[in-house]
Amino acid sequence: MIDAWLAEARTHLTRIQPADLEATMERGALVVDTRDTIDRLAEGELPGAIVIPRNLLEWRVAPSAELKDPRVDTEEVIVVVCNDGFSSSIAAVTLQLLGVPRATDLAGGFRAWAATRPDD
Repeated sequence: MIDAWLAEARTHLTRIQPADLEATMERGALVVDTRDTIDRLAEGELPGAIVIPRNLLEWRVAPSAELKDPRVDTEEVIVVVCNDGFSSSIAAVTLQLLGVPRATDLAGGFRAWAATRPDD
């Protein structure tokens, strides 16, 4: 059931592929990293992303939210990022329902993006 629900949610998204994230950001997309602090410390930060914890996302991004983050332009593309690209899909669709029409997510999440990066 959960797999079908996730698949249906993703039909509403134009997901960003990890290799396309930088170009998407250059075109003005806002990337929102929803990963836990522990994961960001262990695995690294996502350059250019703003951090909004998953449990606060709707209250910081929804156009009518009293506590909306001033860095968020809900008319632009907003790319939600989680660890592996599952909770971000659900979060992006939720944002669409709340009035953020161009919300989407990063396919495979941070870990898929990190796997495309050259080793430092």
